[in-house]
Amino acid sequence: MKHFPLLLMLLSLSSCRTATSQTNFNGDMEQLTADKSRAAGWRTSSQPEQLKAYPVKVDSVVKQEGKYSLSIEKIADDAQFGVINFIIPKTFKGNKVELRGYIKTQDVRDGYAGIWMRIDGTTAFDNMQARGIKGTTDWQEYIIELPYDEGKATNINAGALLVGAGKIWVDNLKLFIDGKPIEKATVIQKKLTGAQADTAFLSGSKIDTVVLNKQQLTNLTALGQLWGFIKYYHPGIIKGGFNMDAQLFRVMPAVLKAKNNAELSNTLEEWFDKFGAVQKCDDCTPYNGDDIKLSPSYGMLFTGNVLNKTLTGKLHSILYKNTFTDSYYITMEPGVGNPRFTNELAYVGMKYPDAGYRLLSLYRYWNMIQYFFPYKYLIGEDWNNVLADCIPKFADAKNATEYTLNSLALIARVHDTHANIWGNNTTLNNYRGKNTVPLKAEFIEDKLVVASYYNDTLKVKQLVKPGDVIESINGQSVSALVKKYLPYTPASNYSTQLRDLPFANLLRGNTAEFQLGILRNGKAKKIIVPSMPFNKVNYSGEQAKKGFYLLDNNIGYLYPGKYHNSDLPEIKQLFNNTKGIVIDMRCYPSEFMPYTFGPYIKTNMSAFVKFSSGSIYLPGLFTYNMPVTIPPAIEPYTGMIVVIVNEQSQSQAEYTTMAFQSSPNVTVIGSQTAGADGNVSAITLPGGISTMISGIGIYYPDGTETQRKGVKIDLVIKPTIAGIKAGKDELLDKAKEIILSGKK
Repeated sequence: MKHFPLLLMLLSLSSCRTATSQTNFNGDMEQLTADKSRAAGWRTSSQPEQLKAYPVKVDSVVKQEGKYSLSIEKIADDAQFGVINFIIPKTFKGNKVELRGYIKTQDVRDGYAGIWMRIDGTTAFDNMQARGIKGTTDWQEYIIELPYDEGKATNINAGALLVGAGKIWVDNLKLFIDGKPIEKATVIQKKLTGAQADTAFLSGSKIDTVVLNKQQLTNLTALGQLWGFIKYYHPGIIKGGFNMDAQLFRVMPAVLKAKNNAELSNTLEEWFDKFGAVQKCDDCTPYNGDDIKLSPSYGMLFTGNVLNKTLTGKLHSILYKNTFTDSYYITMEPGVGNPRFTNELAYVGMKYPDAGYRLLSLYRYWNMIQYFFPYKYLIGEDWNNVLADCIPKFADAKNATEYTLNSLALIARVHDTHANIWGNNTTLNNYRGKNTVPLKAEFIEDKLVVASYYNDTLKVKQLVKPGDVIESINGQSVSALVKKYLPYTPASNYSTQLRDLPFANLLRGNTAEFQLGILRNGKAKKIIVPSMPFNKVNYSGEQAKKGFYLLDNNIGYLYPGKYHNSDLPEIKQLFNNTKGIVIDMRCYPSEFMPYTFGPYIKTNMSAFVKFSSGSIYLPGLFTYNMPVTIPPAIEPYTGMIVVIVNEQSQSQAEYTTMAFQSSPNVTVIGSQTAGADGNVSAITLPGGISTMISGIGIYYPDGTETQRKGVKIDLVIKPTIAGIKAGKDELLDKAKEIILSGKK
């Protein structure tokens, strides 16, 4: 998956009264700043490298209407996309918001162009990624419609973007609320909550350094666990009464001064009392339903080893009495159940946050995993111990690179392929290096092997050959490099870490060339390969594949990465008399297939999946839902189906495979998949670090996990170095053999 995050996540608002107020949206670009260099109200990225790569200009020559338009053009390789954004910090009466706008493009390639819109406070978002504009096009109007929840919506963000190369012009954008121009829409005046009104620490925590001893480590560990517990459990905080980031910085100095556990408990209890009195809970009992998958864990809070009895008694009073229907910092996605972490500020201007904010980053992430990660029990270590282990690392981080790498290492410890640092993170890209070599290297037979090429811009085909084993890179052995970078390579399993290592670290650097030590036909040699900017490499080579066709005139072949549900009638006709179908799931499906293509190959009525989801009422609890069944079509395909999977099969590919293999005529072959199933939940950390987690648990009906393990495989088969040299696709050859022999 590619992710293109857009600008800032802004504050949400709550409680309201209605009024009529004039709203200005400079969508026609006619209002300019005093120096006429910018269109009034329009924002661009705050990152210098993005502005350098994608300058935004006022154009008085090319325009759709009026005197001016705005242009975005890629002129450098310092960033992957350029964007403009107009923020309307108001909430309106209505149910639907519509953005209309004109775009003209010139030679857009390696990406797309489009308009985009996001409604802060909700999940409503569209950036035209699935239907983006490419090539050279004249002025044309494009439309985005999003549902509007006036009870939760805060800002409306509207704009345009260019991903990849080329140039675009944007003009005559208009916003409508329920069909009414936004300038005439009814505004809902909202009153700030206590959390939103507290802005005392937006520019810094005033905690620059933290010098740790054993007691202070205990103090900070207890603070982090208590901070997260009351953030998600205390009724005064749940209602939005307190900015928990600011509250952390208010109490942290006193916590650091506590000389023993008694002083620590007294300090934390005084702090806890400030959030409002809680009634004694005489009948509090834990949830004990028979659908429990994972029970909450509270670290040291209730052990009696650190906190005193009066404080733990007060904590116990809020443990099982939550009757709220919504929470300020956490909601559950309607109809899905994955967590949505709301009202979390990104603090994007803090590339190197101070010590207080670095600890906030650790506390925020640790508690999100503690209470809302469905696979916490699969992490492989006691998550309660991770907090104390990481506090010194975050407190002592000397610069932005150390902070970012510590964050990446923390993310890697949850072992979730959905969890990484996503987006164009400048600090991480600079650490890894801006250059690479355009060859595809994979770990085959436990060796780093040249499998194919991405492009031949640098005549790389003359220097390296498929089947070459790369033994060293720039003088360092591959085995040493793997050991060095594994802690900074988030993934669910080792196979997927090896999948990601070549692109992320091994074949990355800032040098103009790479020295590779290779082994070819038993002979070792050194070669020098010129490098190129990694964002110039054509990584989407698989897109050249056709979505479906016949193999040897009697086997159907389907590549879900190019499949469209509208193709299904043609597929049925083409595959009608075939002996079987090969579904090549070594890709990410372009459409959701379980309920479209699934019934076509389903020959029985059987469940294929069940879920577990968390709770805002009892954070940390995960319960099972009922298994889900896909009914077969009236006239399903009855031939043999072979699904090919490997480490490239991730998330939706894994879920789709589960759906298909619930039919008895389906055989799954290949190797371990990415082990990251389930809808994702976005997480933002200070410094604008963007990551995600798998937000719901995905299981086979018998309770078997796909997380970390991957999907069930009937026949394990992997490519070989000999096969790579011979130009064979050994997995596809085996799939054809199975169908032709009629034997699983």
